[in-house]
Amino acid sequence: MTAGNGAEPIFDVAQLAHAEILTPDMEGTLWFFKELIGLEETERRGDSVYLRAYEDWYHHTLKVTKASRPGLGHVAWRTTSPQALERRVQAIEAAGLGEGWHEGDLGHGRAYRFRTPDGHPMELLWEVEYYRTPAEAKTKLINRPQRRPLRGVPVRRIDHVNLLASDVTQNRQFLTDVLGFRLRENIQLNNGKEAGAWLSVSPLVHEIAFMMDQTGSRGRLHHVCYWYGYPQHLSDIADIFSEVGIKIEAGPGKHGISQAMFMYVIEPGGNRVELFGDAGYLIFDPDWKPITWHEEELDKGIIWFGSPLPAEFFLYGTPPVEVAEPAHADD
Repeated sequence: MTAGNGAEPIFDVAQLAHAEILTPDMEGTLWFFKELIGLEETERRGDSVYLRAYEDWYHHTLKVTKASRPGLGHVAWRTTSPQALERRVQAIEAAGLGEGWHEGDLGHGRAYRFRTPDGHPMELLWEVEYYRTPAEAKTKLINRPQRRPLRGVPVRRIDHVNLLASDVTQNRQFLTDVLGFRLRENIQLNNGKEAGAWLSVSPLVHEIAFMMDQTGSRGRLHHVCYWYGYPQHLSDIADIFSEVGIKIEAGPGKHGISQAMFMYVIEPGGNRVELFGDAGYLIFDPDWKPITWHEEELDKGIIWFGSPLPAEFFLYGTPPVEVAEPAHADD
């Protein structure tokens, strides 16, 4: 349970550790992440490649796996301690959404697999392997894991994941009640439905978001996001994307929700990637009251400035599904 209903808040989940995406075009996807936005390849095993940004401290923050269709492999969260891991596993099992332990993967120890109510695969872990910097990548800025890469316009760290859900409220409540996430902002429609929710376990305005899947599908990926820190880098990388034929779906622009500078692109494998030009705002208030946006406020909530988002933004996710008729954000 969370502080909003008078119970003691849960602080057992510390951060987003990594995400796995699936791609039918491994070569194209790796070219995008490595050569254009500057991720570093840490290791390979089987059909998977492990990547990280130059200010990510762990072995990897992105796992790219060959598959027949694009989509979400899983999302991994690190707990605050081994004991916190055991506590959250008990809570997940009590909720009936656990899938059991596995011995781990490259870059981390044993992990507990589970699913959200919508079916998104996730895992909790504690033991991680830290990035070991090779001599040629060392930097005199010793509080940074490595020197800034000289490829493309390199991102600095992973920021968040955004997932499509058939029922935003049910998935949001699972994260808050069972895992201790705090609701930061959400969208309430006039028909009473919750259309979106932004949550975090840290001062970031969100490390995960749920958006209503207007196709009626379950368990799909909307996007994974990496962070620059400087809005100018969005213009720099947009110039490169235009030169090499990467589809820019929307932006650069600024969201009202989260107050972040953004750009959305579709990588060659078909997954949507968001790039943040800054961090939006940070939340330090332990008694934060969620900000709720209503339909009449959504124009500024979705786009504070910049061009409107295309209709496909609210429909397209991975894996793709057939859409009978166009829909709108406020349907």
